[in-house]
Amino acid sequence: MKKLVILISGRGSNMEAIVRACSREGWPAQVAAVIANRPDAAGLEFAASHGIATAVVDHRQFPDRETFDAALAREIDAFAPDLVALAGFMRVLTPGFVDRYAGRMLNVHPSLLPSFTGLKTHQQALDAGVRLHGASVHFVTSELDHGPIVLQSAVPVLQGDDAAALAGRVLETEHTIYPRAVRWFVEGRLALDGLRVTLTPPEPQWLFADINSNKIAGEGV
Repeated sequence: MKKLVILISGRGSNMEAIVRACSREGWPAQVAAVIANRPDAAGLEFAASHGIATAVVDHRQFPDRETFDAALAREIDAFAPDLVALAGFMRVLTPGFVDRYAGRMLNVHPSLLPSFTGLKTHQQALDAGVRLHGASVHFVTSELDHGPIVLQSAVPVLQGDDAAALAGRVLETEHTIYPRAVRWFVEGRLALDGLRVTLTPPEPQWLFADINSNKIAGEGV
């Protein structure tokens, strides 16, 4: 049985999607803890209501990133996780922290990486005039939003879209692809080959998600 620790900063809707999928689909895993860097993170209440241990490591109580990351790592390691999943965790992590969990830390980013890294990705997509936008699940590396891609989803950019409307459609697909990628990890189906991720056994190259009939989830392997 694999153990997961999920890091959040706010509502943690992707954390909720992972918790629900793990329970509903009977994964060989358990969510051991949900840890937030903000004591008012709404997702902590959801986790506690589902019998999941919670903890807060408030980044505002530390003088720099290194000491915060060291305290966060101690809290994570207390649960001995096989996988650390970032679910809306709004902190830039130090290289030492990332190296500590190399090959066993995933993140979901709201763009089709390598395009539109960083913040305000939906406005970046609108400003660039792209016709497709989406989300990516990737292994975390020390280069921000550049780790090996596990899975991606795409949504059309519609006429009249603003950043909020586009963000809402992308978030729906995140709730589909992130649990799927986490499940592949806990089932032992993912392996890193340099910057590429291999999935065994493979899935079809394109998987069509029936969410409002316009969401496409594509395998990134």
